[in-house]
Amino acid sequence: MAKLFVGVDVGSVSTNLAILDDQGALLFDKYYRNDGQPLRIIQTGMAEIRESFKNSTISGVGVTGSGRLLAGAVLGADVVKNEITAHATAAINFYPDVHTILEIGGQDSKIIIVRDRVVIDFAMNTVCAAGTGSFLDHQAERLKAPIGQFGDLALTAVNRVKIARRCTVFAESDTIAKQQLGFSKAEIINGLCEALVRNYLTNLARDKVLEGPVVFQGGVAANRGIRAAFERELKMEIVVPRYYDVMGAIGAALLARKQWERTGAESRFRGFNRLNMELKPAVFECKGCNNRREVIRVEQEGIMIAVWGDKCRKYSNEVSA
Repeated sequence: MAKLFVGVDVGSVSTNLAILDDQGALLFDKYYRNDGQPLRIIQTGMAEIRESFKNSTISGVGVTGSGRLLAGAVLGADVVKNEITAHATAAINFYPDVHTILEIGGQDSKIIIVRDRVVIDFAMNTVCAAGTGSFLDHQAERLKAPIGQFGDLALTAVNRVKIARRCTVFAESDTIAKQQLGFSKAEIINGLCEALVRNYLTNLARDKVLEGPVVFQGGVAANRGIRAAFERELKMEIVVPRYYDVMGAIGAALLARKQWERTGAESRFRGFNRLNMELKPAVFECKGCNNRREVIRVEQEGIMIAVWGDKCRKYSNEVSA
């Protein structure tokens, strides 16, 4: 049977899946909106994989993203890696000479500095929304401009309009002021794209040497206005990969495949049938010591299959395989 390596990237806005064969070729990729239900999306995505690859076996599963612990526990992942490692692995796989990786998702953003195929520096923004895709989504809704057309509209701007970049509140106030002054929607949208780029570079690229080739990935990479704004600010070409929106998932699959090549061990994947069983997440306060830590657990058929947050491992040791 054909061997498959599954990569899953669970973020705050989307869950992305990718499948590689044992030669590293990409066979499947899918971007799913979470809609507040990442567990259900994982089940939906894996059901689609099961249907599409009936004569194959899962030989490795890698997970990444802010929800990687949950995904890893539910799936029985062989590799659980942070987003920096996964995104860098994918970028280097497609562009071995990459030096700078820009990544902007729905709720966070990252910059990764690479030299000789090794990550030497990085920074993440998980606090300021003005440097993420949610900033653009909110402004698109307020301006009644479809987010899918945002970038193309920005490229039609005749005049440059500077929008405050410090935070979403200042940006929105400044946008309203510019509208009142009579600037066109395209000019304001271009100003918003430039504001996001300036915010990103100020917060993440400070004291870093950005050299080309530069690869831009994450959902926001689809926005041509953002790409053009980066090229103006950095004065260099920006490369957007074909699979820009699922690069984290591809990286996770590549890491799972590398581990299989190294160890040859059988995958810990829990199986498709167990994924169909109801999953119940819950949060409780551990009273085992004075720290009163918040502990998260996931139960399936009344059995605890995952738990994290208990540094003392009081509950982790009770998890069923």
